[in-house]
Amino acid sequence: MSRQGTLALLAMTFFSVGTAGAGAADLPAKAQQAPPESPFFLLIDNRVTFAWMPKGTTPAAFSTEPSGAINGTTAKQVYAFTHFDIWTYGTNFFLISALKSDHNDPAGPCTNAGVIATPGAATKTASCAGAVETFGQFRSTFGWNDIFGTKAFTIGPLRNISFEVGMDATSSNSYLSSARQDAVAGLQFQFDLPYNGYVNVAPLAYWEYSSHSAVNQCGSPFAGQVPGVNCLVDGNKGYNPTWAVETNYYMDLGFLPEAARYFAISGRAAWIGPKGGQTNPLPSTATAVEFNSEPIRLTFDASKAAWGPKYSHYVELWLAYRYWQNKTGLDHAVSNACNVKPGVSNNTCTASTLYTGITMKF
Repeated sequence: MSRQGTLALLAMTFFSVGTAGAGAADLPAKAQQAPPESPFFLLIDNRVTFAWMPKGTTPAAFSTEPSGAINGTTAKQVYAFTHFDIWTYGTNFFLISALKSDHNDPAGPCTNAGVIATPGAATKTASCAGAVETFGQFRSTFGWNDIFGTKAFTIGPLRNISFEVGMDATSSNSYLSSARQDAVAGLQFQFDLPYNGYVNVAPLAYWEYSSHSAVNQCGSPFAGQVPGVNCLVDGNKGYNPTWAVETNYYMDLGFLPEAARYFAISGRAAWIGPKGGQTNPLPSTATAVEFNSEPIRLTFDASKAAWGPKYSHYVELWLAYRYWQNKTGLDHAVSNACNVKPGVSNNTCTASTLYTGITMKF
């Protein structure tokens, strides 16, 4: 989620150098002035990213090939802006991204070719423009060492314990018009790794308080026809609070020879527990544990390689692997959105893909 350990180290290094200067003995007593106040933000880091994901998925978005095979993969272009800052008592992280799908996940009012024929389109293949999904996330931490002015929560590799709060929101202009909002709150445990690295572990309470999808809406191919019994008129529902665990790590490959120290590895993983469903007007809907991960990303610091250490992390090229099972909590084994019929998956509720991108700092 952040490069907190590395960036904090860089921030501390910067300010220790930035405040170094002439000693008191070098200045007349009358010329001495009170040291300037520290800035509110100790570090601000803004980045933009473009990535290509050839085998992404969107639940219930699939097409049927002429051979009868089901194509459940959706290639996606990813555009993202991230902000990270460190201040006196903690950190803030903000992400806004747009994911542009290919024709396999068409934008509304076109419907998915694998479920309902698109008017005027070929029988087997969607011909409409791909949908766009927008996603926003923020996380804020408040460090116990910083709040209480102590080092009591630094023990061995444990660097700090923090309160953590955040929210997520996503929406799509596809036929399903999927949208959801959630809030999280809990703790974050921050550990040091070698080579200016870190690993963060955050056990959280998670509440998806608003969710919309045509999967739940009366008249869709995934829901029933009786409002309040097996479908929702507007497709809107909420879920019960549950648990979540978020982890992320980062480490420079500092063991490489000096001439090749342009590489780093990072990754993340998040689990969201079964969240049930609203009990009014529908019975509680069973959900599965959602697992969303990028276990490894290999990053090449292109700007450092081209222009030297002064420009470290300004331009980065990276290759990553992503695995996401039970997307949005839908049980990939039994959900109507994930299966054409019982026991026959449409391969849309699990994503497994390599993808690559470029990130630029400004």
